[in-house]
Amino acid sequence: MPLSDIAAVAVSIVVPVRNEAENISPLIAEIATALDGRWVYEIIYVNDGSTDATAARLAAEMKSRGNLRQIRHAASAGQSAAVRSGVGAARGAIVATLDGDGQNNPAFLPELIAAIEKGGERVGLVAGQRIGRKDTGFKKLQSRIANGIRNAILHDGTRDTGCGLKAFRREVFLMMPYFDGLHRFLPALMRREGYEIAYVDVIDRPRHSGVSNYGFFDRLWIGIMDLAGVWWLIRRKKPTPVATEVTS
Repeated sequence: MPLSDIAAVAVSIVVPVRNEAENISPLIAEIATALDGRWVYEIIYVNDGSTDATAARLAAEMKSRGNLRQIRHAASAGQSAAVRSGVGAARGAIVATLDGDGQNNPAFLPELIAAIEKGGERVGLVAGQRIGRKDTGFKKLQSRIANGIRNAILHDGTRDTGCGLKAFRREVFLMMPYFDGLHRFLPALMRREGYEIAYVDVIDRPRHSGVSNYGFFDRLWIGIMDLAGVWWLIRRKKPTPVATEVTS
């Protein structure tokens, strides 16, 4: 992207990926179809230690797309770390995220971005809520149980925190305390900071190709510890004092 265009970037699309080579080109094309002519935007792929041809596919796409960038992790650090790396590198004041496997349809990005713009300063997050999920029955059951337990403890008012389709203001996200698993607790942490959450129903679809890289059993016990940690953070939150400067 030419230097003259950097300041004009309004929206950054952050896509965390690990070993998703076959899904790179189709998803980028869909993002472009959804956003071209609507906003000045950039696409930031965060390559989370991929060992397949993901890096090469992205490099090839970058030759013809001046608004496509690739951030690489030397080794896989997880989805939350990948999202944070992408947000840290983003040039847009508004950031939207989606998973890199093709299950999140980019056609919903404009609705998410418009909702965060319309919400103004009071809305910190617009979260996609999946309907018609294409996962296995076991995966849908585990998500239903996990979402129920999380909502009962944190009272975040969100039925589906696992959807990768989200939009938020970059500066608000970077205020959040960082930990592995952060992306699953954004609604609770946004409410902790006094922001409202808006929701958009999105239609789930099967991944284009490949298999999931972030499994249930890999994060089960970590998720339980994260839940306890977020509960503690919310309990320890005190009202932000109103501070004024005295000049005389």
